[in-house]
Amino acid sequence: MTRTAVIAGVGGFVPPRVVTNEELAQRLDTSDTWIRSRTGIARRHVVDPGTSTGDLAVEAGRRALKNAGADGADLVILATTTPDRLCPATAPDVAVRLGLTDVPAYDLAAVCSGFVYALQAGTAAVASGFAERVLVIGAESFSTILDPADRTTSVIFGDGAGAVLLRSGEPDEPGTVRNVHLGSDGAMSDLITVRGGGAEERSRGGVPREEDRYFRMEGKSVFFAAVRRMTESSRTVLARTGWEVADVDRLVGHQANTRILHAVADQLGLPPERAVLNIERVGNTSAASIPLAMADAMADGQLRAGDRVLLTAFGGGATWGSATLTWPDLPIG
Repeated sequence: MTRTAVIAGVGGFVPPRVVTNEELAQRLDTSDTWIRSRTGIARRHVVDPGTSTGDLAVEAGRRALKNAGADGADLVILATTTPDRLCPATAPDVAVRLGLTDVPAYDLAAVCSGFVYALQAGTAAVASGFAERVLVIGAESFSTILDPADRTTSVIFGDGAGAVLLRSGEPDEPGTVRNVHLGSDGAMSDLITVRGGGAEERSRGGVPREEDRYFRMEGKSVFFAAVRRMTESSRTVLARTGWEVADVDRLVGHQANTRILHAVADQLGLPPERAVLNIERVGNTSAASIPLAMADAMADGQLRAGDRVLLTAFGGGATWGSATLTWPDLPIG
């Protein structure tokens, strides 16, 4: 029997505190109109003091397990750019808080492409027989690494978490992860970065620069690179799957920017109404973006059992990736 990974459950969670564009406009040189026109974002959720990425991941993981009707998993993979600590990884703590004692758990860092990378790792673990059930989580508290005075990043990012439970199944089942394509280009590492805090900075010695504590992004260059790489990766994974663009019922892209998502759909020749969008309500949640968008789309009926779904993302590294899957028949609520 050919082993394949099937999505058995989905869960999403955002912290309760909402920050609107109007609130940001009170302290930044910006406005609701400016933010909406350039990003498509109206509001985002941010963690309260004392709430961490691990807290968000635990809640999303719990919801995915509940949605699947499952009491556990054999492996936990946490995609995040904002781990609770530099050392150790956050995933083992998330696992034990979910009651998953003694299971392997690790963090994966690919920024906004993190969930697609983690999905590939989880799918491979199931296909190889290493695990029967894998909990794949994307979680971020991005507000903790943003420069509060930088309007170009402060208006874009939000906090949240999303998760899927993968299980071993049959290749023709609804929910099957069909194919995944990944790529990277380290020559673009400075386009999306937090320069401080790592070995590179510490090995130089001296006094760390204040600006290196915060996330920085070259917006214009990222826009063009994201559209190009997400489009190319999407075409590659569709070809591997044997799907035409017309076969895709839903595009669930990383919620980076409404203009990026519309540009990718346009480059692919996909009607814009097939793209799932929740960025207006939650902003760019990086590695949490795709699973959170899937959870929201399932809840409001945009994703239905049997739908052919294309996932695609671009993130720091630079990294990118896409995946094809058929949507499972899951309980809502």
